[in-house]
Amino acid sequence: MFDTVAMSRLTVAAPVEKMAEVLRTCTNLGCVHIESYTNFEDGVHVGQATASEEADKVSSLLSKVRAAVSAFKPVNADGPVSISRIRESLDGSFGDELQKGLDLLDTQRDAEAELSVLDEQIHLLQRLAPLNMDLDLLAGSSRVEVYVSETKKASKAGSVFGDLMGKVQVASAPGIVAVACLPSEGAEVQMALGELGGKPVQIPSMSGSASEALKGLMAKRKEVEGTIYSASEDAGRWARNNGRNILAAHEYLSKEDEIHTAPTHLAVTGQAFALDAWVPSSKEGEVRTALKSLASHIEIEAFVNDHHHHHDDGHDDHHHEEPTPPVALENDAVSRPFELMVGLVGRPTYGTFDPTFFLMLTFPMIYGLILGDFGYGFIIFLLGLWLGTKPFAADPVAKNGITILKWMGVWCMIWGFLFAEGFGFVWDKTGQMGNASPLAGIYAWTYDNIHFPAFVTDTLNMDYTHIPFHRATSSLNEYVLLSVYLGVAHLMFGFILGFINVARAHGLVAAFFEKGSWMIILAAGTLHIYGFLTTDQGVFDATPYALATLVGVGCLIIGLAVFEKFGWAGGFIMGPIETFGLLANTLSYLRVMGVGVAGVKIAEVSISMGWDLMLSGGGIVSIVLGFVLFVFIQAFALALGLLSPSIHAARLHFVEWMGKFYDGSGRVFTPLGGRTLHTEGQS
Repeated sequence: MFDTVAMSRLTVAAPVEKMAEVLRTCTNLGCVHIESYTNFEDGVHVGQATASEEADKVSSLLSKVRAAVSAFKPVNADGPVSISRIRESLDGSFGDELQKGLDLLDTQRDAEAELSVLDEQIHLLQRLAPLNMDLDLLAGSSRVEVYVSETKKASKAGSVFGDLMGKVQVASAPGIVAVACLPSEGAEVQMALGELGGKPVQIPSMSGSASEALKGLMAKRKEVEGTIYSASEDAGRWARNNGRNILAAHEYLSKEDEIHTAPTHLAVTGQAFALDAWVPSSKEGEVRTALKSLASHIEIEAFVNDHHHHHDDGHDDHHHEEPTPPVALENDAVSRPFELMVGLVGRPTYGTFDPTFFLMLTFPMIYGLILGDFGYGFIIFLLGLWLGTKPFAADPVAKNGITILKWMGVWCMIWGFLFAEGFGFVWDKTGQMGNASPLAGIYAWTYDNIHFPAFVTDTLNMDYTHIPFHRATSSLNEYVLLSVYLGVAHLMFGFILGFINVARAHGLVAAFFEKGSWMIILAAGTLHIYGFLTTDQGVFDATPYALATLVGVGCLIIGLAVFEKFGWAGGFIMGPIETFGLLANTLSYLRVMGVGVAGVKIAEVSISMGWDLMLSGGGIVSIVLGFVLFVFIQAFALALGLLSPSIHAARLHFVEWMGKFYDGSGRVFTPLGGRTLHTEGQS
């Protein structure tokens, strides 16, 4: 759960005639990630994709299925389809049914293209209609040339043409001018139209007046719109009826096509081939059993990340650079949805911590601490439940996102109850409703019977010890301190994870100077500032904690200079600068308090401007206006509460926290054949 999945290197050698069978077996195993062959040698070359009638059929059908998936965006809310049923469908009527859907799509697209052409023609005729002339006349002839131009200076045509008026025929209307002339006058006419700033208008190949042609095109347009609507309805109905089968066929055919093209990743000679791959170490026995009857050579060796270690002679062990294993994550059903967030910053490097479980614990908690309103939290949770009923919720990515949204709603409700905040109201006796609040009795009991432990509050210098916790009024100081303490604890945990990562890769000494130095600076610096805030100690007093902070900075300089290869000059320059960066990281957690209080005040505006106006007794106008203001501002506060706290909570994790230990450069584990979502059974 906390580490990436342990990987082993798989090497398989077998006769060429066994290649297809080996690849299909690897696909059925669903856990073999093939490395492409790149070490070209004499007599060894890259294999070629399978050339057979079956491969061509799969490729051709797959291209059509991909087109259908791209166009129809089908969903599968009914679960996977059995392999036997898919094969039976592909051998039967699937091709005809697929073609029917693609034909509907072609009909819709053709109609849309025709509509686009009609709209251009209609726009053109609308410009010509004010001239009230037959289109045949405007088209000209071999003996008479006609020039039609759009211009904002149509009223000045007479003065511009001047002496030409006796040689040409001019017809004008607001915004357009038409001129008929002999071919010999064409150049002068064009120059005159240029003075008017005219833009040539192309005359359509139609007969009759522009107004009459326009009526015919409008009727045609209405007919084409009907065709589009009908085709769209039929296509939507087809997608609903066939979406599950299309997705299952797409998955099955993609897997078959990958089997046919997989030889291009293998090393092949005239008689044999070699496959280089990665498999989860836990699958070693299963892989050996499946391949032992097919391959002449099978080797599975657990990966040992020892290339970072150094020899005593000072030379790195880089004489043979091997690829690092791809990264697979292994989380339980509860935390797995948060892999979606981890994926936003890339896969963790192999052998390092997988932060998915920790994100599950802290991201929605910090989000809820910022928004902290049980009313909004309840709506967010209901929104998640509602979205979960939609067809698109069957998609794994959408499903994970909806699960995260529900976690955010739950934590928002938890913090909202601790803060006694709901829809901007304070629900204990100190709030807008006073003792009339339906929750006043509950909060009176919590205030008298639930207290923060004195040791904790004294140690943290927090005076307020009761629940509810009024973060925007009487407990504002405690809210500020809580944000800072959260930042210190969160960052320290990140450094601890970073320390373990570096210790695994480079040893304890490197871990101490690269990450332990930061832990010393953070802990000692926090305690020094704590003493300044709670005692008579000065900021620059030489306290033990101040001295420990300087020691940490010294260790950091060594870490930057020696272990991170900055050099001594770079270490002495960057060490103090990076220390102030840590202070900025810590204070960045004050955004929890700042955004949280801002959200409280925005929600309060809905009460002061809307709710109070409704109850002011000013008549029906005041009631309606107050209700509209209350609902509008509440909706705005909820929308802002969904967006802003999410962004800030994500930033605190992706930038401040994960920056202390996370390297998102890992390669995604992609087993041959991919993951099975819409099909069941072996292929």
